[in-house]
Amino acid sequence: MQAWQVHENGEPGEVLRLADVARPVPGDGQVLLKVRAANINFPDALLCRGQYQVRPPLPFTPGVEICGETEDGRRVIANPALPHGGFAEYAVADAAALLPAPDALDDAEAAALHIGYQTGWFGLHRRAGLEAGETLLVHAAAGGVGSAAVQLGKAAGATVIGVVGGPGKAAVARELGCDVVIDRRAEDVVAAVKEATGGRGADVVYDPVGGEAYTQSAKVVAFEGRIIVVGFAGGTIPSPALNHALVKNYSIMGLHWGLYNTKNPKLVQHCHEQLTELAARGAIKPLVSERVPLSGAAAAVQKVADGLTTGRIAVVMEEAAA
Repeated sequence: MQAWQVHENGEPGEVLRLADVARPVPGDGQVLLKVRAANINFPDALLCRGQYQVRPPLPFTPGVEICGETEDGRRVIANPALPHGGFAEYAVADAAALLPAPDALDDAEAAALHIGYQTGWFGLHRRAGLEAGETLLVHAAAGGVGSAAVQLGKAAGATVIGVVGGPGKAAVARELGCDVVIDRRAEDVVAAVKEATGGRGADVVYDPVGGEAYTQSAKVVAFEGRIIVVGFAGGTIPSPALNHALVKNYSIMGLHWGLYNTKNPKLVQHCHEQLTELAARGAIKPLVSERVPLSGAAAAVQKVADGLTTGRIAVVMEEAAA
């Protein structure tokens, strides 16, 4: 089969190589899956760079989120078990963690439903307790993680403010349903949020960026507000001023979605049921901005690494696409 492999750490476009390799052999409790579509996530870029919290042995195939097909023909969503990731014709995954792919979504959309939407659901509902009528601020609102949070926030009845970088991404954020869109390159984010909320601030802030975005979050979070820290795509891990959290009476919450797979897997299943229902009634639909063949995976991962994308890029197998 064909698979992209990383033999040394570095930039995805430089270290990913397409090779003919043997099909992976499932271990105990694992299944072999035919990959129908693989969604590209920022962690795939971090894996290539050797900067992710998980460091599989070299060589390895990245691709942490797929829509695949079981040997008996079932269409499923899975997180492949590294080093046999999803940027290949076949991958392996834990049998107990397979989730049925929603009928309402095609392969590329189904592949993109999992990590970003599970993270959004757990962050907004399990951690922050977002309520209808509250104001939600989403950083990087046109990106893969942010776009999921925007749709989930709207589905929950919140007023959603999206922060983006550039007019192109601003247009995407509006299409996703943001009530207010702030272009951080052209506007003062703090002033714009305060104006949009009448000075009150945002009840919940969803931050996959870190760095300056977190600094802005602390300035605009409302009384008894909640800041959800889900990642550091901006490259800088902030150091929160806890005296500030005390004086303003807000909460800083971390979310590592992957922990639920081991700590409380039943909640992951429950979340998937909720997401499937939302997809069936059209309340959420992953924004797949680009579909590329397996041969284009390396360039696509680099594009995600460089922050040049809106929504998700999916690697779609030619056979599935046909």
